[in-house]
Amino acid sequence: MGTVNNNSTNTNRKKFLDTKTMIMCSLFTALVAIGAFIRIPLPVTVFTMQFIFVLLSGLLLGSKRGALSCLLYVVIGLIGFPVFSEGGGLGYILKPTFGYLFAFIITSYVVGFLREKVGTESVLKLFFIALLGMIITYAIGTVYTYIILKYVVGNPIPYHACLISLFPFAFAKDIFSCLISAIATTKLANHIKFD
Repeated sequence: MGTVNNNSTNTNRKKFLDTKTMIMCSLFTALVAIGAFIRIPLPVTVFTMQFIFVLLSGLLLGSKRGALSCLLYVVIGLIGFPVFSEGGGLGYILKPTFGYLFAFIITSYVVGFLREKVGTESVLKLFFIALLGMIITYAIGTVYTYIILKYVVGNPIPYHACLISLFPFAFAKDIFSCLISAIATTKLANHIKFD
């Protein structure tokens, strides 16, 4: 009985780590990295494509593959490759914005998991899933920022200041990113399917 279970586990692992999965995960790892450097200047802020690619990694690849793509991105950056907006290396963990990068992994998993439940036909459902991903990213990112500023940098600002800093410009950009991701998913999902 144990042999049957082990064979089944090995088969599932091989099926998950097939060639298509490795290619698509690598592609989205690269897109998330590149997305941080695709910058569209706006009057008060800068719009980047990174959050769109984080959402799409989960919405198109599913929970595990999407999270793996974002995990690889974070690991590559922590190893020292300059894929983060301000470089890379282990020291990045102590930057206030690292919480958002860590949140990308969880966000991708959650939006992928929910997309697996509701499908890819409804732009509205996908938009609300993406909004939930945005809330998760904000929650983890702002808490991490608060902790680093208070206990590492020695700048004890109140938590609500970290949250308010996202409004209105980052919030508006990310709402737009959620909408673009939802629409793109309905157009691309049929072309990216896994057995």
